[in-house]
Amino acid sequence: MVAAGTVAASFLLGVVIALIMALGVRVIRPWEVGIYIRLGRFIGILSPGLHWVPPLISNVYRIDLRTQVIDVPRQEVITRDNSPTTVDAVVYIRVVDPKKAFFEVANYKLAVIALAQTTLRSVIGDMELDEILYNRAAINNKLRRILDEATDKWGVRVESVEIREVDPSPRVKKAMEEQTAAERERRAAILKADGDKRAAILRAEGEKQAMIRRAEGERASKVLTAEGERMALILRAIGEAQRLRILATGAAALHGPALSFLSLETLQRMSEGQATKFIIPFEISKLLETAAQHIAGAAEKPQPSEADLKRLEEAAKRLEELLGKLPSYEELMEEVTRLQEEARRTESVKQALSEAEIKEILEEVEEAKKQS
Repeated sequence: MVAAGTVAASFLLGVVIALIMALGVRVIRPWEVGIYIRLGRFIGILSPGLHWVPPLISNVYRIDLRTQVIDVPRQEVITRDNSPTTVDAVVYIRVVDPKKAFFEVANYKLAVIALAQTTLRSVIGDMELDEILYNRAAINNKLRRILDEATDKWGVRVESVEIREVDPSPRVKKAMEEQTAAERERRAAILKADGDKRAAILRAEGEKQAMIRRAEGERASKVLTAEGERMALILRAIGEAQRLRILATGAAALHGPALSFLSLETLQRMSEGQATKFIIPFEISKLLETAAQHIAGAAEKPQPSEADLKRLEEAAKRLEELLGKLPSYEELMEEVTRLQEEARRTESVKQALSEAEIKEILEEVEEAKKQS
């Protein structure tokens, strides 16, 4: 009986010891540290890993060393220009000194939230609404600097502060929308007016250029037309002069009968027309009488003198001097080519020397040659 009691007591003692040992085991995770307090005294900071502390007389408080996100509740702030605005923010903090974070402040998270609210109200209240809307980065940096200085004695570092939302009052938002709409309408009107101005300038410039081109084309066309008319007149004058020279040379040997027959041929051509009145500058009866005499053989038949025949022979020998210098076909084609090149050099010429006009000029040249 005594042995059985001893065994039971030993087993019970072993269980108690094991339980006490188990109660003293503390596991610190990698992102934490432990504040070790025994009998009300700070013993040290437990690093991540397995630790044993005396149970019942020791306490271990875990401190998270990771970056923590704290949401600053929404609050209404009056800006410097008396505009009610609702603002909220997000604060990113990290514990850098666990001992200060545990002993210098009761709850560092609540302390950071309260400090962020008061600081945010102070900073926003010193700014106008437009500055808050357009300078969020500057506000964030200012808040982070103020909060970091204040939380340094708590062993907490403020890594970043981000204003999440700035919500003006409904009346202010409506006024801002109207202001934005008016500004956009003003810019649209300015852009439209500037576009109309540029379009009018471009249209005027285009009309100016078109008028200049039309004037240049008309000038070139008139120049070419005048040049063609000049050449035609020159060619006709040359042909007429040659015809008169030939007639004058041939008329030197004409005698009475020949003149009478030529006069009768003239009367015949006049009668072939459709005119009903004829103006004859000589006596028709005298012409008919002379022609009758030549036909009957009564009139004396004059013979061309030796001087007349000699003059005709000399005139035939100097035909080129009699007719004058005739432009060759190659010279005429060179002149036509020159006119065409001048027409091509002129920009936007409406009427250039056409093929029909060239053909007409060449026909006039051929006709003049035939008449000569």
